[in-house]
Amino acid sequence: MASAPLTLVIGAGISGLSCAYALKKSGQNVVVLEAGARPGGVIQSSEERGYLVELGPQSFGATGAFGDLLQELGLNDQVLEAPAAAARYVWTGERLVSVPMTLPAFLASDLLSWKSKCRVFFEPFGTTCPPEGDESVAAFTRRKFSDELFERLVDPFVSGIYAGDAEQISLRAAFPKVYEAEKSTGSVMRGMIKLRQKSGAGRAVSSRRRSRLITFRSGNETLVRALADRLGRALCCHTAVEKIAKAGDGYLAEARRNGASEQISCARLVIATPAGTAAGLLEGLAPEVSVSLAGIAYAPLAVVSLGYRREQIPHGLAGFGFLAPRSSGLRALGTVWNSSLFPDRAPQGQVLLTTFVGGASDPSIVALSPQELSEIVRRDLATVLGVTGPPAMQRVTQYTQAIPQYNLGHTERLEKARHALRAVPGLWVVGNYWKGPAVGACFENSLAVAEQVRISYNSFEAEA
Repeated sequence: MASAPLTLVIGAGISGLSCAYALKKSGQNVVVLEAGARPGGVIQSSEERGYLVELGPQSFGATGAFGDLLQELGLNDQVLEAPAAAARYVWTGERLVSVPMTLPAFLASDLLSWKSKCRVFFEPFGTTCPPEGDESVAAFTRRKFSDELFERLVDPFVSGIYAGDAEQISLRAAFPKVYEAEKSTGSVMRGMIKLRQKSGAGRAVSSRRRSRLITFRSGNETLVRALADRLGRALCCHTAVEKIAKAGDGYLAEARRNGASEQISCARLVIATPAGTAAGLLEGLAPEVSVSLAGIAYAPLAVVSLGYRREQIPHGLAGFGFLAPRSSGLRALGTVWNSSLFPDRAPQGQVLLTTFVGGASDPSIVALSPQELSEIVRRDLATVLGVTGPPAMQRVTQYTQAIPQYNLGHTERLEKARHALRAVPGLWVVGNYWKGPAVGACFENSLAVAEQVRISYNSFEAEA
């Protein structure tokens, strides 16, 4: 390990790996320290009795800079793309109803009453003003549309993205474009059209630039391995940073590697750990940043992967999967039909289903045993899909802190953290609590931070 790396990145989840990769590509000397045995965080793939199981995110949204990354890493031939028209379903408590994706389908769907449909249809013709203070997604939806739209579509959608409680999730923090659309024009739909025109997104885009839902032939961990390979010996696992302090114009990190203590000097420091870990490291160095990050809550989550023989499930499984509103009576937040989206996820004649339980609305469930979680999910799948008999394979993965919650006050917390960071030169913080928890959002945010580090380095070189 280099004794004085120019830039030290703490944490090798997707944010840390992406930032370090961009820094190394720009010619900087970089070292990445990861406390765990492997990089990638929750992005992990596992082969279980012939099933290819994802223990974290099931797929990625690939567009823009993330699509460019795949080409740089030589992964395009490994990409599997989900069918663009794969139907999404919502469990109403009695049956699965497909989510309408077009205007004709919306008008014909019986998911919503005509009263709710009219509120949506006439929204562009009215003008409203968001409240001065922070507003939850639930409050926004009820104010602009209806209770029914919230319960049947928005609530399960928020659970699907954040595993969060829509009564607490901040619209401004979690869905900033929706907030800005209403604020700028008085109408969400008129505002979204204006934002697309301003960004140029209304123009035709190439197939490489369009949004795609992807995975890789050997699983999502393919991306992690490719980034780790590019970093090479610059990536050090089994190395936990216990303390950081200012040291002259740079920083000194006290770490424990394979049980042995060592000190690592660096000119620049990027912290890419979960918010709580970052808060602990920054407590003495940047207390205001520490306080802000410590206020970010995380939702617990369990990922329950079950394999079945095809004949055990009478439902056709044609589509992406389903989401379940909290009012539906299920404990499952939703289920992805993996083997319907991508080939070779299950052995011939079998199917793979991945269900998520827990989240901010049901946190205690994650404390149950894997077998208890499996049984709960099996009951829910029997109710929704008519599944019979025991699974041929089961894998349960539990996370006590899975997804950061963009709750009320989140924007203010981050702004305070940004302001305080300006007073600590050579220090950056990156992670999935800044610009969204999706892998693509983390990557693009990490690129932006890496560019700031590069500019800082070039400025230092010019002054020297």
